[in-house]
Amino acid sequence: MPVSITEDIKSVSDLKKKTREIFEQVHRTGRPVVITVNGKPDVVLLDAALFEKKLKALNLGALLAEAEADVKAGRTRAAQDFLKELKRGSKI
Repeated sequence: MPVSITEDIKSVSDLKKKTREIFEQVHRTGRPVVITVNGKPDVVLLDAALFEKKLKALNLGALLAEAEADVKAGRTRAAQDFLKELKRGSKI
């Protein structure tokens, strides 16, 4: 999701004057728009569906990091042992 420096960086004044156009740009291009205040980046506008997709990926990454830490710390067991226990507990 690259940002176009010439198209995707807008001032807060631009946002106030051209809100609808900027929202349309975000939806049309799928790229975020960086809003600046006094010439410095302040907030990022992102399509809600794309934000949700990125958030899910981030959450998955956090879960994978936990799993990797468990493997490194030796907090694992054989899959066969787990499945046997699952069958016993669930009466499968």
